[in-house]
Amino acid sequence: MSDEFTFFYWPGILGRGEFVRLVLEGAGVQYRDIGREEGMAAVVEGAGIGGTRTANAPFAPPYLRHGDTVVFQTANICAYLGLRLDLAPETEKDRHFALGVALTVEDFVREIHDTHHPIAVSKYYEDQKPEAMLRAEDFRSNRMPTFLQYFETLIETNPSQSEWLVGEELTYCDLSLFQVVEGLRYAFPNALLGLVGDIERTTELVERVRNHERIAAYLESDRRLPFNQDGIFRHYPELDI
Repeated sequence: MSDEFTFFYWPGILGRGEFVRLVLEGAGVQYRDIGREEGMAAVVEGAGIGGTRTANAPFAPPYLRHGDTVVFQTANICAYLGLRLDLAPETEKDRHFALGVALTVEDFVREIHDTHHPIAVSKYYEDQKPEAMLRAEDFRSNRMPTFLQYFETLIETNPSQSEWLVGEELTYCDLSLFQVVEGLRYAFPNALLGLVGDIERTTELVERVRNHERIAAYLESDRRLPFNQDGIFRHYPELDI
């Protein structure tokens, strides 16, 4: 199998692809980012979107090619990379739990996205703004604290007392939680600020990830795109407190 990792995601946004990039960057490996190198058409063509689907084709980006292996769905890609790049727990028991945590992060991300697109992805935010206001209110009051408290509890009760989510060392789960919290700081700064006192361990974990040598270098590079109004995390002041 080739050692080259070839990554496919839409250019111009962080989106779900950024969770995968953080694993690749955190491991310090070389990879190709086809969307940024060749544009959106290459990403679409690689997945067969709108055309003839080939055997073992991904449903949608992000997806990863490693030799003749194609891996898609964000948590699945991160788990695949984590196992190969020393960013997954050591034991099989913890690896299964880590995947469950990563899938829970994906659930959280979906709910964040749905605050500004509660009816249909195909409709503009302005076409569903009243519904978005209602959805965001419930998200701020109920769903956001519920998810964040769950991650806080995982850190607190980690048997290794490592102050990470799973196991004794940094894993892809911690990188994913970092990205979610950063996204919330952009999209819901006021709501998140109101919860800071309840998620002290999570906040500390995020800062440890930020100060990780490779992640810090990535965040300062031009490879790290800023959050914007086209991605999952969007800042509409009327949806924040």
